[in-house]
Amino acid sequence: MSSTPVLPSHMRALVIDSTGGPDELHLAELPLPAAVSDELLIRVVAAGVNPIDAKTRAGTGPAAVIPAYPAVLGNDFSGVVVRSPYESFGLQPGDAVYGMARAPRIAGTYAEYVAVSAMSVSRKPAAVSHIEAAGIPLAAMTAWGMVTLAQAGPGQRMLVHAGSGGVGHFAVQFARHLGAHVIATGSTASVGFLTRLGAHEVIDYSTTRFDDTLRDIDSVIDLIGNVHDNTGTRSLTVLRPDGLLVNAPTGSWPTMLAEATAAGVRATGYKVSADARVLDTITALIDNGTVRVNIDQVFDLADGAAAHRAIEGGHTRGKIVLRVTEADESAA
Repeated sequence: MSSTPVLPSHMRALVIDSTGGPDELHLAELPLPAAVSDELLIRVVAAGVNPIDAKTRAGTGPAAVIPAYPAVLGNDFSGVVVRSPYESFGLQPGDAVYGMARAPRIAGTYAEYVAVSAMSVSRKPAAVSHIEAAGIPLAAMTAWGMVTLAQAGPGQRMLVHAGSGGVGHFAVQFARHLGAHVIATGSTASVGFLTRLGAHEVIDYSTTRFDDTLRDIDSVIDLIGNVHDNTGTRSLTVLRPDGLLVNAPTGSWPTMLAEATAAGVRATGYKVSADARVLDTITALIDNGTVRVNIDQVFDLADGAAAHRAIEGGHTRGKIVLRVTEADESAA
């Protein structure tokens, strides 16, 4: 068992003092978070940036539950345990871990330290760096939940919208791994990338309307909804009778259920849970080379505003990550 390191009283964090544009993000000195009950205290090496972070910063999504300001955003992290819940717990100081926090209800991962429930922390995959690992948890667990809810498997034809994005690029790989015939939509520049990920068919949305060419699809992984070009509504027309659409941007399409019922198909929203058991399954797929994470851009913590502008601009291929502290190469 490793000894507990001496910790500083304060840490660097990227915070907002109010909701608004990307420039609301700025560096501040905050007290270290206190780990209680089953929580681990983790030194964050890298933090993933997700669309939900930008929505929260802008004042939508879960922004309503921010308890106080300054607020630390960020859900994904990869780092090193510095305090463990008890002496014989399975993760001890010095262990390299990754997982998902529950910002903004509690302080997030855009900081040098984070306190996180043990139920949402797993050992970091040995095959990837902290930078790569930080891009995995929220997006990969969302993708896994969506494709398994849709019962991806042999003989099933599954359409994945926005297949080159953070969630999408995992959904394509998971669905292929589980045996489904995967059709992905993406831009012209993403066709080769989606093919390399394992998509059996790629539809370039700039040249082809998917609903002009597809029919009798078993399930749709909808990562767009009706935010753009009524993608969600159009997706209902390509499903077979009683087929299933699983939608992640649940606030984008309030008439989804009524439209699905009228079309004779099924639809459901999906929200991810921070679950170490699911993350352990994903870790194994990362370590054996079945699934990979693609990091599109890496920003220093001080450049968080630029990272948010990048993710709000769309067209991200995989994930955007913040570099928070230096990696400890001796971590287990």
